[in-house]
Amino acid sequence: MDKTDERLIAALRHDARASLSDLALGLNLSRTTVRARIERLQQRGEILGFTVVLKQDTLRDPVRGLMMIGIEGRGTDRVIRQLQGLPEVRAVHSTNGRWDVIVEIGTETLEGLDAALSRIRRFDGVQTSETSLLLATRKAT
Repeated sequence: MDKTDERLIAALRHDARASLSDLALGLNLSRTTVRARIERLQQRGEILGFTVVLKQDTLRDPVRGLMMIGIEGRGTDRVIRQLQGLPEVRAVHSTNGRWDVIVEIGTETLEGLDAALSRIRRFDGVQTSETSLLLATRKAT
């Protein structure tokens, strides 16, 4: 991926609905070049798809957080299965480094978040955790 591809992806992140003409104008490229680059990025698997964020998606979870979890022993698969069964869990990410798993949690209230965190901390194998509330989300540019 070259600098032009990176600029194109940044423009698409800013507005994935931008027309080819607008993208071409903003990047000082031809419309045909922009289309060809997008198609190539899709074929190579660099661009996996386009998405829409709905207002109701953010209203659904007015309280959101990331819970980093350290798991003792070989209980990671079991803990992940338990996490996936919780209605408050939006995503589970395995990771490297200090934490074994990072969990995205969404609830209606702080009390609901607290209850979900307490439930997770009681899972057999959860050794330690740290949670950060998501205060605002901004698009990457």
